[in-house]
Amino acid sequence: MSVTDAPRDFEALRSMIMERAQNLPKRLAQVAVYALDNPDEVAFGTAASIAEAADVQPSTLVRFAQSLGFNGFSDLQDVFRSRLRERVISYEERLSHLRADSKAHKAAMLFQGFAEASEKSIQDLRNRLDGERLEQAIRQLAKADRIYIIGQRRSFPITSYMAYAFGKLGIKNQLISGAAGLAAEEVGFATAQDALLAVSFTPYAAETLRLAQAAGNRGVPVVTITDSAFSPLVPASKIWFEVTESHFEGFRSMAATMTLAMALTVGVAERRGKTDGMNVLY
Repeated sequence: MSVTDAPRDFEALRSMIMERAQNLPKRLAQVAVYALDNPDEVAFGTAASIAEAADVQPSTLVRFAQSLGFNGFSDLQDVFRSRLRERVISYEERLSHLRADSKAHKAAMLFQGFAEASEKSIQDLRNRLDGERLEQAIRQLAKADRIYIIGQRRSFPITSYMAYAFGKLGIKNQLISGAAGLAAEEVGFATAQDALLAVSFTPYAAETLRLAQAAGNRGVPVVTITDSAFSPLVPASKIWFEVTESHFEGFRSMAATMTLAMALTVGVAERRGKTDGMNVLY
């Protein structure tokens, strides 16, 4: 591939990396995973800081860029930067300004930080979400006899809300809580006429992975919400969504994931004609 063939927009670059990731040497694949999971860090970072975060040598970044048709890493980095140029001011810059203001109250700064992270998460998902994929997921879940829902640790608030909302809307579902160690038995009742919705993010919950993979192997359609195209949940999934949540002070927002969960839930209810209960979702 010549440098003129190298992708010049982020979505084309992302598609190329995903296509080639499975065939890349180990270290280059490591860079691919890091780059797609942390596009802002790649855009803003130095070669040294990015290499350290990806646990590779800086020279590996150059080899990775050249494998995609770029002359060097800076050319590849320009594509990551291009997706940010339309932003008037980044939320990192806004928070820097807030921190620099000696009159700013700590509580106000915390709220502003979490609000900015939530807004950024939702905007990123809005820009990335494939509407046709959302329609496919809604159709798949709507035709299921019963929807099995699993999410552990920080994913649990998402799945428990969906179970609550489906129940209010008269849609048969089973929240897999793992109480009494019976999660495998609960999911074991799922058949190809049902569907499993799994939610998990790095570090992926081992039981969620195991149960989703087992269900998929039995022919149960699996719909997944996760945070990377390289998530171990993806191979088991019939349909999957990539949601990257921004963080503030190390605490990740769940705003985008909840937005997607609500769209799926209400979309399934509308497709089934079960919208009468929507006024009781409080």
